[in-house]
Amino acid sequence: MQLGRLGVWYGMDRLDGKQLGPFVGMVERLGYDALWYPEGRGYESLSLAGFLLAHSTRLKVGSSIASIYARDAFTARRGLITLRDLHGDRFILGLGVSHIPMVEGMRGHVYEKPVPAMRAYLDGIMKDQQGAEQWPIALAALGPRMLALAAAKTRGALPYNVTPEHTAQAKAILGPSKWLAVEQKVCLETDPVRARDLGRRELERYLALPNYRDNWLRLGFTEAELANGGNDRFIDAMVLWGDAATVKRNLKKHFDAGATHVCIQPVHAADDFVARDRTLEALADT
Repeated sequence: MQLGRLGVWYGMDRLDGKQLGPFVGMVERLGYDALWYPEGRGYESLSLAGFLLAHSTRLKVGSSIASIYARDAFTARRGLITLRDLHGDRFILGLGVSHIPMVEGMRGHVYEKPVPAMRAYLDGIMKDQQGAEQWPIALAALGPRMLALAAAKTRGALPYNVTPEHTAQAKAILGPSKWLAVEQKVCLETDPVRARDLGRRELERYLALPNYRDNWLRLGFTEAELANGGNDRFIDAMVLWGDAATVKRNLKKHFDAGATHVCIQPVHAADDFVARDRTLEALADT
């Protein structure tokens, strides 16, 4: 499988069953190469992938991410194989260690050390499987150790909530032959006050999660900049806003830093699907 230049990342739990089909159809019609979705409190990840694949013909579909605490390694392996066989090798299994509140508070598991837990899970998927190193598996990786594991064991990495500076660091660890599929939030809004307000609402839940905070601190943001919903410098780095030309110029910085694929996540007011669709239409030729 080859991964193209541009994709879409979107929280599918915002949509009901009647809205999912038209949305995936629109993403495919606009020419995006892949559609990525998280696993949260709503749809089960592999079931959702089957639905999205069944309602498209060319589009690749990727979990970003499927939690390693949601299903055992054997089930993940069989799910990947099943979806590839049934839908023409269009599914990418993005895996992640999730976050303590979701693993322990929601699922009732014990959150283990991330890198050893992921290594053991990958070993379980790939054990005695010929050619498994080429299966379309990628990891949610932020820190250098998880990025190194992604380079050693999978097709690449799926960094989330990062900057072009992180993209350059990740590229140096992954090397030239691995996928570097970077998520980037975008907002087609030229009013700074409104754009930053939408950005803060979108980032609020992430600011409470240590995995992201630790990575932002590694990237040079300070605790003061992350306090009270994030200062303007932080918000502007996490959510690219402005007119389409401005956003496209800033998206290009990820490609210049070494990204092989950028998945754009439209940021919009709740249920403002017109703004979502307008954003995806305007940026499809980035």
